[in-house]
Order: sequence, then structure tokens, then C-alpha cells
Amino acid sequence: MSGQYPGKTSPGRNRYHIWVVAIAVGFLGVTQIQCSQAPSSTPAEPPPSITAAPSGTDAPVAVVHAADSSPVVKASTPLLASNETFVKIAKEAMASVVNISATKRTVQSQGTNPLLEDPFFRRFFGEEFERRFKQPRERQEQGLGSGVIVSDDGYIITNNHVVEQADDLMVLLGDKRKLPATLIGTDPKTDLAVIKIEATGLSTLPWGNSVALEVGELVLAVGNPFGLNQTVTMGIISAVGRANVGIVDYENFIQTDAAINPGNSGGALVNLQGQLIGINTAIFSRTGGYMGIGFAIPSQMVKSVMQSLIGHGKVIRGWLGVSIQELSQDLATQFDVPDTQGALVGDVFSESPAGQAGLKRGDIIRTYNDVTVKDPNHLRTLVAETTPESSIPLEVWRNGKIVNLSVSITEMPKDTAGLTGESPSSVSGNHALSGLSVEPVQPGQTRDGQGVVVTQIAPNSPAERAGVQPGDVILELNRSPIGSVRDFEQLVKRLETGTSVLVLLQRGKGAIFLTIKP
Repeated sequence: MSGQYPGKTSPGRNRYHIWVVAIAVGFLGVTQIQCSQAPSSTPAEPPPSITAAPSGTDAPVAVVHAADSSPVVKASTPLLASNETFVKIAKEAMASVVNISATKRTVQSQGTNPLLEDPFFRRFFGEEFERRFKQPRERQEQGLGSGVIVSDDGYIITNNHVVEQADDLMVLLGDKRKLPATLIGTDPKTDLAVIKIEATGLSTLPWGNSVALEVGELVLAVGNPFGLNQTVTMGIISAVGRANVGIVDYENFIQTDAAINPGNSGGALVNLQGQLIGINTAIFSRTGGYMGIGFAIPSQMVKSVMQSLIGHGKVIRGWLGVSIQELSQDLATQFDVPDTQGALVGDVFSESPAGQAGLKRGDIIRTYNDVTVKDPNHLRTLVAETTPESSIPLEVWRNGKIVNLSVSITEMPKDTAGLTGESPSSVSGNHALSGLSVEPVQPGQTRDGQGVVVTQIAPNSPAERAGVQPGDVILELNRSPIGSVRDFEQLVKRLETGTSVLVLLQRGKGAIFLTIKP
């Protein structure tokens, strides 16, 4: 049987063969690895030449392998240029963004120790010890935020909530100087404030045009999150014109995904031209930290508020004198308007600029000073930014056609609250107002003593589904005014089954229209 492999081999012989093969394979593998890491000094082929990517090409990186060296990564010209741009913008922004430390002093009572109620204890230590023990102690609360230098002589813009009720303000500059600051003015309605330090020749950022911002633009957020000075993050503009966020009265926020955290408040939002386009003010968070949604006050609003605070010590806003609301699709159908753009007038103060200009309930303000009105928040911002005593053209939709008016805007009054023998009645039947109970208004509850007060609403009734609430005052039904409960009952009798009803409600200080479907 020589020269042939047997059908079976002994276990010892098999193990011997396996070990020989394993050692041979391992030796070859190690040899190969060593060769790839440290090639021979006399390569078989000359190393390839290295050619840079032509200027202007889109190739971001050229990787060239030489036979006698490690891989070389060569950055393209566009990538280097972009990197240098970001570095330059970050340096300029950091020089203009400061750290603000706000200290608030509070007096805290020490409370009563149970031992002081013990007569033996009080007799042993005396009344003087008890008096000193109960003496209030002063406690200091300190908060950190950011600010942006807006003039080379020391004016700094920040958030109102950063400096609110602070007794002492200290500013840490980018060059490590620490200077005390004086509060110039605050505006809680926009959450902005202006402070000043005594210094000259400071670095500032040029103002950018926040009106021209586009979603998707790259931006940098600069501030001092968690006290970490001179922190820069990058993101994009996620949305513009954000309102109804519920942070302040006047909202027109820039939304960004650039990381904003506690301590970033009052810091700068900068575009790729190195311009200040917003002041970082708030984040949306369920944890208290960054979750990808931050809000900045646009530079146009910031600049207007800053100039008013510096020039007058307060913000002077324009006032139209109307109560306005969103124009839903149902309301647009009721008012026969082609789309939902504009602001629906629910109420007009008779002595206001709107009243004197001839605006009426049910008018839909389509343009303000030749600017198309998107919604009520847009109109409020436009009016607030108008200089008092300005004559502004209005375009309103009234009874199916366009009416042109001119209104003379005045300064917003400090308090607008002052500008604003029957039995109860229950509504029955199969129509839009069934299940509603009303009673007469109280003296002074409405401006002209008109309307009826909603007292009860049946569960799952048309009025409840439409959003009517107890305490609402119904002023009109289908554009017909209501002077009493009797008027209300007469109008209800005319309602048809299956027909929607347009009601004008007074809720709080304003008036709104609602469409109630049966």
C-alpha cells in the first residue's frame, strides 16, 4: 500500500499535520503583514507621483499611497477655504460675546428652633441668644448667562431673564477682563435687556438682516453654556417666524438646531458673513438640556428694542387698537375671503387709531403698510415696530371686497384694560346652539353693555366641540348684534337645522369669531 493514503490515520498523526499547517499559515501571514508595514528599501516599482486636485474641482480629499510611506491625505482648496471661514467667524464672534454673572441678594429667615420653645433652654442661654438665632441672614443667588457687545463703547445686549432682579452685574470679556455693568433697560415683552460697561475700543459684530434669512442656512451659536466660556456650536436655521411658542408676548423666533444650553441665553447667533442675526434666548427641552430645538430673537427686533431702550429707557411701541384672531378655513368660508391670510378683527376700540380710521368688526386686515399680513402675530409685530404718529395704509377685506383705509398709529397705552333686569335662558332644539345656557351681562362686563354670558354648556354639544367656554360673552350671532337675552332668543329661533352659526365672543379682554357646526 506504499504510495497511497490510508483510509484512516491515527489521531496522533492527524494532530501532527494540523499543527504543521497552522504554523506554516501563521508564518506566512506574519510575513505578509510585516511586508505591508515595512516594505523593502529596494522596491520593485518606483513610487507613484502625487498630483494635487485642480483648483475649483469638487473632489474634497485626495488619498495617495506611496510604496515607502504611510497614506497621505491632502485637503482640497474648497475644504481649506471653508475651514478658514469658520475659524475666522468664530474668532470674531467670540471676541464680541461676553459672560454675564448676575447676583441677587435675598434675606432668609432662620425659622424657629424647637429648643427655643423650651423655658429651661431660654432661661439658661438668655433672650439675647434667642434674638441672634432668629436674626435673618442674607443669601446670595448667582446666575450665569451670555451677552453680545453691540457698540465699541460698552453697550451689551442680553436676555431680560439673565439680568432680571439682579443687584450686581459682572461681565467677563474675551480677553479675561472682569468689569462691573450697569442696567440700562429691560423689555420683558421680548425678553431683551441692555447693560453697559465702562470700556472703549471693544470688538463688535455687524448687524445682519434677519428678514432675509432662509431655512437651511448655516449658523454659529456662541455663548457660555454651563459656564464654559467662549463655546461655539454650528447648525442650520430650522425655521423662521416661529410664534405661539408661549415664551414672551412678542414672538417671531428664529429656530435653529445649533446646540443651545443653559448659559447660552443672551449669546449670539451668527451667519457665515460673520453678522449678528439673532440673540439666543430659549430651548425646547424635556430634560433641561439640548434636544435640537433652540430659539433666537431676530436681529431686526433686537436692534429696534435696543435703540429704544438706550434712547428712551423703555420700549415705545405702536398701537392700532383692535382685537384680532386667526382666520381659519371655516371662518374664511363664512366671510367669503379667498384664502386664510390676514388677521380677522374681532373688536375695535372706539377711541383707538383703528376706530378713528373706520375699521369694523369682521374686517380682515390683508396688508399693513404694503406688507402682506400672514397671521395675527405677524400683524402685531408690524404694528409694534411702527413709529408712533406714522400714517399707515391698510387693505382690508369687507363684505366680499377690498377696502383701502389709512390709520395714524399712536403709542401703545400702559393699560388697555379700560378700553374694553332679564332671566337666564337655556337653548333647546336641534341646531348649532342647542345645549347652551346664557344670562345677562353684568354692569361694566362689556364695553357697551351688549351681549349675553354663557353659563353652562351641555357635554359634547356643538358649542362645546367648537370651543365655547363658560364665561364667554356672545356679542353677535351671524353678524347680528345681541343687546339682551331676548335678542339672543329671537335670533336663535331663526336658526335652521344643520346650518353652521358664526358667533362673536368676548373672552377676557379680546373678542374672537367662532364657527359652530351642528
